[in-house]
Amino acid sequence: MAFRLLKENLGVLLIFLAAFISLNTLTPSADLNEEVAADAYSLKRAFAHVEQMSQSEHGLGFEAHSDVRGYLIQELEKLGLEVLLQKGYTSGDWANVSEPINVISRIKGSSGESAQALLLLSHYDSSPHSSFGASDAASGVATILEGIRTLLNSNEALKNDIIIVFTDAEELGLNGADLFANNHPWAEEVGLVLNFEARGSGGPSYMLIETNQGNSKLIKHFAQAGISHPVANSLAYSIYKLLPNDTDLTVFREDKDIDGFNFAFIDDHFDYHTALDRADRLDAESLAHQKTYLMPLLQYFGNADLSDLKSERDRVYFNLPAIGFVHYDNALIWPLFLIVLGLFGWAVFKRYTTGGWSKSVLGKASLYVILTVIINGIIGYFFYDVIQSLYPSYKDMLHGFTYNGKSYIAAVVALSLGIQLLILGRFKFDPKHVDVLLSVMSFLWIIIAGLLQYYLAGASFFIWIPFFMSVTLLLTHYYPEHKWIPQLLTIPAVLILTPMIEMFPVGLGLSMLVSVSLLVSLLFFACITVVFQMGAYKKWSLLAFVLFGLLMGNAHLNSSYNEERPKPTSLVYLKNEDGAYWATYDQVLHPWNASYFNDSNASNDTPQFASKYGSRFQHLNSAPEKAIADFELQMTKDSIIEDVRQLEFEIKNHRKVHRIEVFAEGALVNYVEVNESPLSPLFLAYRGKRLFTHYLSEGASTKILLQFDKNEALNLTINEISNDLLTHPEFNVSDRPQQTIPMPFVINDAIIQQKSFQY
Repeated sequence: MAFRLLKENLGVLLIFLAAFISLNTLTPSADLNEEVAADAYSLKRAFAHVEQMSQSEHGLGFEAHSDVRGYLIQELEKLGLEVLLQKGYTSGDWANVSEPINVISRIKGSSGESAQALLLLSHYDSSPHSSFGASDAASGVATILEGIRTLLNSNEALKNDIIIVFTDAEELGLNGADLFANNHPWAEEVGLVLNFEARGSGGPSYMLIETNQGNSKLIKHFAQAGISHPVANSLAYSIYKLLPNDTDLTVFREDKDIDGFNFAFIDDHFDYHTALDRADRLDAESLAHQKTYLMPLLQYFGNADLSDLKSERDRVYFNLPAIGFVHYDNALIWPLFLIVLGLFGWAVFKRYTTGGWSKSVLGKASLYVILTVIINGIIGYFFYDVIQSLYPSYKDMLHGFTYNGKSYIAAVVALSLGIQLLILGRFKFDPKHVDVLLSVMSFLWIIIAGLLQYYLAGASFFIWIPFFMSVTLLLTHYYPEHKWIPQLLTIPAVLILTPMIEMFPVGLGLSMLVSVSLLVSLLFFACITVVFQMGAYKKWSLLAFVLFGLLMGNAHLNSSYNEERPKPTSLVYLKNEDGAYWATYDQVLHPWNASYFNDSNASNDTPQFASKYGSRFQHLNSAPEKAIADFELQMTKDSIIEDVRQLEFEIKNHRKVHRIEVFAEGALVNYVEVNESPLSPLFLAYRGKRLFTHYLSEGASTKILLQFDKNEALNLTINEISNDLLTHPEFNVSDRPQQTIPMPFVINDAIIQQKSFQY
């Protein structure tokens, strides 16, 4: 009996096994306690670096910032390397002004001065407030430190110079990278960059290329380097180019046309830029995955010709378990499409000529496909909106990914499968009509693949799914008795799509659950022959709905907050010309800050401050005025040259301040310098109201020069911000409970003094 059940459902077991393998073989195994030889890479030593650098928040301007820099200098000097510090003001492309201090070193190669250098890059600052920066990006710095130590202990001389740059102020606007790329002479010698990053605290590390030209030569070299666990696909590369996300590597590409590779893990996104970004929450497998990129690429590109990496062509690429890294030239995209189209046409012709097809069956199959796609698409699109209405505090997780987010992903998978199976049972297809269904589903896949590769060439590897579906359609015509044929031919679709079902909502947030429901539907279509083999659709759909209920129940049980899953909260003291106020970005108040607001809500004209997602205060209430040391605005120059009025003034602070924000309205400001660092003209042209943000270090003042039309009036609003609300002696704010953390991406735990000026 058991053997018969196993035989009947072997295809289903193979599908689940393939899905399991595709998700669980992406990263290498890791043992933080493993002892290795002195000249071998030690994960234990790398993790010790992470622990040392992430003992407290260390953004630019915070006390531990210089401690981390000192540690890096010490560790590089231990390796016998000369350490250089590069310091200077920069504003980058986002008008975030700061004075970063980059930590730089160099290992000479054997080829001489004519060869281009390989740059190893990561940043040592943490997010400006509350983040311990273990993953982002102490993990990257640690990977490089241990990799360099291993290289030096091996006594192997590479041909190319190795430049090591640990940038500062990456979190503020890629400022350290801007300073090095545009002001350091070594930048002119760089041929390739390897940049190590993180946007969460776990999961596989994805490879993302940055290039202004084609990726062909870079991909070929990457494939030849012998990476043991490559996780990369050209679809992610294409999407990345469309998104506004940047890394330090972006500066080298945009400003110097230097190519490079990003390596970043993105899972456990809820830890990103928060007080949870600690060493104990960093997945050892993720840290180990970074090592599997660095060491072979350091060896490979350390000896390669870095002057010959440019290409006008692109390549399609993706990774598969066991098979590894697959890539081919974009020139093959449309020939492959035509081959699949021809194969599909041949298979349909052979099926049609055998009889059994009718317009009613074809219409019925088409209706099923359209209906299930629409229903699952609607469910996925609105799923997280419904969840947020049931759990309003989720809106305070600005990452868009909740602690129990994986449960919701799995629940949408189960729900989508249940709907597919339920409707399939209601349609009551005759098993002999599976070829009609497979034909309709293959045709849909061909249309999708064609549209994707026309508009998003990086996604053209999806053509392999209708390829195997068409092969299945053809072979089951000639060998209908061999059930193993469709069982094996569904595996490629499972291996390709399963990681993406998880990747999109993990990387882009739970608002992308529609990608889950649609990809599950499309994967179901690719496996339709195996589905028909298992039969009993209503029972299987019931099982899927039960699983959905269990997953939702598990999500509910883990929807509350505790020390492991703390609630993001915020509290701000704001003082301006109208008075003093308590303010918070929280949509759902916590008992810790609820007493400050008495159920009062903020209006639409509430003062707005710079935040990553444009967040506004949700609650505002009057507060007692405190004796906070005021700042001064000292005008040093007010002149008119022809039709241009030029103002020079200095903001002097009389307390410890972390940043100054300046907003400008009225006159069109056409030139700005902050501490002699000019703002980007492109930023000024599209800036909105914010003029700049100055992140202060070492008690610096803010010197401003700006120009505008003499006939226009200029209104300035200046915010002086310090992140010391919880420790300032004038206040008696209780310590934040362990069930809460500071909300990231907004001004938090802050004292803000705001003044307006008219010129």
